[in-house]
Amino acid sequence: MAASVLALIVGLLLLVFGWGLPQLNWHFLTGSSNYLTGGGVGIQLFNTLYILVLTLVISLPLALGTAIWLFQYARQNWFTKLIRIMLEILSSLPTIVIGLVGFLVFVVKFHFGFSLLSGSLTLMILNLPLLTSTSENALRSADPRLRRAGLALGMSNWDCICKIIIPQVRPALLTGVVLSAGRIIGETAAVIYTAGQSAAMLDWKNWNPLDTASPLSPFRPAETLAVHIWKINAEGTIPQTLQISTGAAVLLILLIILFDLAIYGWLWLQQRTIN
Repeated sequence: MAASVLALIVGLLLLVFGWGLPQLNWHFLTGSSNYLTGGGVGIQLFNTLYILVLTLVISLPLALGTAIWLFQYARQNWFTKLIRIMLEILSSLPTIVIGLVGFLVFVVKFHFGFSLLSGSLTLMILNLPLLTSTSENALRSADPRLRRAGLALGMSNWDCICKIIIPQVRPALLTGVVLSAGRIIGETAAVIYTAGQSAAMLDWKNWNPLDTASPLSPFRPAETLAVHIWKINAEGTIPQTLQISTGAAVLLILLIILFDLAIYGWLWLQQRTIN
């Protein structure tokens, strides 16, 4: 059974890479989308990386803080049980429902409009249960004797968390970040209703984050790679749709692989430095 599943995954990857790898060139990676010639995915690639970083910056402190509170400070009562139940319910909701909620709250109610900020806040809601649960499980996997030893030496609960537990469970915490990053990069439904489906031309010389013409602005609409793949296949107006779709799909897979390698490479260097 496991061999058949592995063979299916390898076969699909070989099929996608076989079609998509020949499309990867400098023009495809840096060019703009064109409805006449197909063009490239440079702006969509930048938007994907931007929304990934922005979502993680918003999500990580909230998820890690919630996990620390549930692990170290919260009493095990009906309230904490309710929080865990709500997180499980939130994690089981379809992404399109969360996308519609993000549209009503961030795009309409808060007047953020279709923007990277609206998309990142919606993806934060989508990934908060995953990051919180993986972070809490990582904290609980730490050796309790080290924590008790720190408390016996007069350290505060916060010092025990920051100086003893988190360094010990850092690989498990980073695993949650990697899983969340893969979900953010590949998400489509929630982003369509919040970040939009347009990839406007950007002024790469403009570094003012408050100007929507600037690539650094979180207030501009942005089409990601996953949305671009969905859009060109749904509309069918761009020539060479299959080639562009498979090329963008390979690029998404490579992005996730490179992100994983960067995270675990940094962790390996940290452990090597400590040793």
